[in-house]
Amino acid sequence: MSDAPVTLAAIIGAHGVTGEVRLKVFADDLKPFKSFNDGALTIRSLRPTPQGAIARFAEIADRNAAEALRGTELTVPRSALPPLADGEYYHADLIGLAAVSDAGEALGRVVLVENFGAGDVLEIERRDGKRFMVPMRPEAVPDWDAERLVVTAAFATA
Repeated sequence: MSDAPVTLAAIIGAHGVTGEVRLKVFADDLKPFKSFNDGALTIRSLRPTPQGAIARFAEIADRNAAEALRGTELTVPRSALPPLADGEYYHADLIGLAAVSDAGEALGRVVLVENFGAGDVLEIERRDGKRFMVPMRPEAVPDWDAERLVVTAAFATA
């Protein structure tokens, strides 16, 4: 496992005139993290909202500075994330994995992990550019590791 940066949130705009920013959050909880982007941004306050979160960073003094950071991803090193229990995964660990069928056929690569409310869904892109989606459930994905993801043939549609 590498110590590559993992994106936990993204700044989507300014909030108010004092330098707060609106965040789109990709993690269950940002509170354990005080510093992002190799120490470039330090959280002073964070409050959840129904749409994500509002944050104040020590390095952002006003609305103009906050707006300038729109689109900035907030990352931490992979090693800063808590360890996983058996059967758990981080989305960042699945993206880019080779996908193969349980019959051994190469299917493509995982390009996206979505969650529409009923659980994670993987989007897999074939070599020809066509994509298909697979639920991240044991009957559809019986096995995965750091090298590849196995998809039950019945779920490997075009």
